[in-house]
Amino acid sequence: QVHLVESGGGLVQAGGSLRLSCAASGRTSSSYAMGWFRQAPGKEREFVGAVRLSSGTTDYADSVKGRFTISRDSAKSVIYLQMNSLKPEDTAVYYCAHAPYFCSSYGCTELSQYRFWGQGTQVTVSS
Repeated sequence: QVHLVESGGGLVQAGGSLRLSCAASGRTSSSYAMGWFRQAPGKEREFVGAVRLSSGTTDYADSVKGRFTISRDSAKSVIYLQMNSLKPEDTAVYYCAHAPYFCSSYGCTELSQYRFWGQGTQVTVSS
């Protein structure tokens, strides 16, 4: 079992920045990747980005490339999502997720590849 706790959400004006954190605890010895997803009201949960923990390789959704950056602190089992140039359409609940096993050569971009999820943190971008 892996327990994930997100923090750092809040209200920000368009063009602003926020940094989300996700701390993992529990059975983190079996970890392939950690990722971020988001879900806006009335929409399906969608992939935002992920980091493959051994290599540090990151993958991003096209909608956030160049604006969002994922980093990791392996010693603390924490990942971060730095969000810059935020837009109103980035408003959503952001979820951290953990993939214990290899996903694919293209990384872990699908919900079904993740086994453990955090409780989510609200990000609201005002226009």
